[in-house]
Amino acid sequence: MVKYNAENERIKRRYLDYQREAMRKSEQTTLALGAAIHRYEEYTHFRSFGHFNKEVAVAFKKHLAGLLAQRDKQPLSKSTIQHILGALKDFFIWLSREPGYRSKIKVSDTEYLNFGEKEGRIARARPIKPFPTLEQVRHAILAMPSNTDIERRDRALFALAILTGMRDSALISLRLKHIDADREFVDQNPNEVKTKASKQIFTYWTPLGDDLKTIVKDWVAYLRKNLLYGNEDPLFPRTKLAVTDTAGFAPVGFERVCWSTAGTVRKIMREAYARVGLPYFHPHLLRKTLVQVGEQRCRTPEEFKAWSQNIGHESVMTTFRSYGNVSVERQGELIKGLDGKNIAITPETIKEVLNYLGMSTPS
Repeated sequence: MVKYNAENERIKRRYLDYQREAMRKSEQTTLALGAAIHRYEEYTHFRSFGHFNKEVAVAFKKHLAGLLAQRDKQPLSKSTIQHILGALKDFFIWLSREPGYRSKIKVSDTEYLNFGEKEGRIARARPIKPFPTLEQVRHAILAMPSNTDIERRDRALFALAILTGMRDSALISLRLKHIDADREFVDQNPNEVKTKASKQIFTYWTPLGDDLKTIVKDWVAYLRKNLLYGNEDPLFPRTKLAVTDTAGFAPVGFERVCWSTAGTVRKIMREAYARVGLPYFHPHLLRKTLVQVGEQRCRTPEEFKAWSQNIGHESVMTTFRSYGNVSVERQGELIKGLDGKNIAITPETIKEVLNYLGMSTPS
């Protein structure tokens, strides 16, 4: 059975290089685009891309609707199908402009890869993802043991994660020179720290409790004074394993290198939540926790803008759209409280909010 088409492979490589280099797409995104195109190739038994037309597009959509996900053997989600079709449409639009394909592929035929309005609304619907409250996070961190170096490291990592809202990939790439414990500040320099989209992010520790800040400060001091770590050494060094007489491979201290993946961060937090009887929350959900705290504490648009910028958002609208959804329970509380008795919003407040959102004041 045919497993690839040499002509397709050449043009596909050119397209993915274009996405990676010219469009500056991440490697993860580029791999996802390649996977979407490969699904189409499997369906057509690796026929030349030049055979694409509206009939093939419609048939492929029906094919996707009947597929089952490998993980749970359930039908592919509407969101997954939409992403595949969108990636494929972009590819064929690009291909229609390439030599050798201009006369074969009609741009109008790519419109048949569009999702229907109903399916699109379903695909855009997002399930409610519970995230931990600040009280739950604090409870989990303060219950973590701190008797060994590894335990102190793990507790400090979790504490810094909630104080800054840093992504786990950035956390594991921090070095001592990036953190100023006296100023309670982290410089996420994209030349050395793995930030999203290689953005430089200046982050101050949020005021979530002096006890959490003390955990991080004590860890930084311990690294410098007791372990004699310098600026170039990792803030959260990787565990060193060695063969022992009693336990086989066992932790015997640290290596002065950063973790290569964030799997250990998830393991640390999973165990911390389980220790206090809480369900596991992915590290990224701590950012939602921080946004919720900001919504409750910030008194002016400028304060919320600063809070948003502190977690790495260039636009406050990103915070509102991606992280600022009101929980269903809080939504109910707010709606029930809007009885008209305590109206506090003034025209001046509206103008100030619109100004910080970059929107014009309605006439």
